Amino acid sequence: MSGKSNPGNYFEDFEIGQVLDHPVARTITEGDCSLYIALTGDRFPLHCNAEFAQSLGYRREVVNDLLVFNIVFGKSVNDISLNAVANLGYADVRFMAPVYPGDTLSALSKVIGKKENSNLKTGNVYVRTQGFNQSGDLILQYYRWVMVRKKLAGEATDEKAIPNLPAEVDAADLPTCPELDLSKFEARATGGRWFWEDYAPGELVHHGSGMTLEESDHMTATRLYQNTAKVHFDQHFMRDSPGSLRLIYGGHIVSVAKALSFNGLENALRILAWNGGAHANPTHAGDTLYAFSEILEKIELPGRTDAGGLRLRLIAVKNQDPEYAPLDVKVMDEETERERYHPNVVLDLDYCVLIPKRDRT
Repeated sequence: MSGKSNPGNYFEDFEIGQVLDHPVARTITEGDCSLYIALTGDRFPLHCNAEFAQSLGYRREVVNDLLVFNIVFGKSVNDISLNAVANLGYADVRFMAPVYPGDTLSALSKVIGKKENSNLKTGNVYVRTQGFNQSGDLILQYYRWVMVRKKLAGEATDEKAIPNLPAEVDAADLPTCPELDLSKFEARATGGRWFWEDYAPGELVHHGSGMTLEESDHMTATRLYQNTAKVHFDQHFMRDSPGSLRLIYGGHIVSVAKALSFNGLENALRILAWNGGAHANPTHAGDTLYAFSEILEKIELPGRTDAGGLRLRLIAVKNQDPEYAPLDVKVMDEETERERYHPNVVLDLDYCVLIPKRDRT
């Protein structure tokens, strides 16, 4: 063997302060955007209606925020999570600028923390990733932490440096989409009846019908994102894992759940930020996703009187419709006497969207 191929980084290979400049830059095409719609069912018109987007001040339809996230994330996999067991969480995810078909995205990450796990087989690696367009403009930034296999299982490294990550994005730091002009916004383009004033903290919005995740769909989606993690592609590699099945990439779960949320949040035009998120349980091909949102907070956006922010908790549930079979998102584990996610809950995402106000004067 020549040793020219990249085996991916293991826990021991990461160093705090290390900067990883991820190949390969990716030009997003109209075909990518159409395929994303086909794979997720996304119906938000800003991503597919050029006339609507132009009426709001954009050059043309914009690339779905989550397609941008998944492509930037995919750039980082080969360096960070090729040998991952699981992606564990996110913090301070901010969508800084619109991306258009034809833009070329690149990404780099900085290692900011490491923690060896007690089983001495894995460790958690913490990184900050940034995505840029062809002009060098920052279009996305986020923290994430991932459980990575060790190269030398059983040999202790005693590494423990956990970064102090923000619990939420401060309202003053939320992107406010200055290019967005709502003076010509017409709700008939979205079909939505509800504006910022119509939502109340504590309200639950059930998003209706579910979506079954097919093997071909999730495999095609993960290839679209150029996510090369073995746990999503290699059934032979996963044969001895719990369940003996490939895992559906968590970012695709977010994408499908967000697409389902259109029913009830039709006027949510842009994602501003994620405060945090957890992939609570694994999802496999054949599972059916349902989703509901809890309104956590209503936010006045600095410099905007025509729109406000909604802080939402998006919950995705597999194989159980929570509207007709309610469940507790977290339950008590009798063995450990600790709270854990209900086994049917697969996503718990705390995020903020921009939504027009009814009174935009």
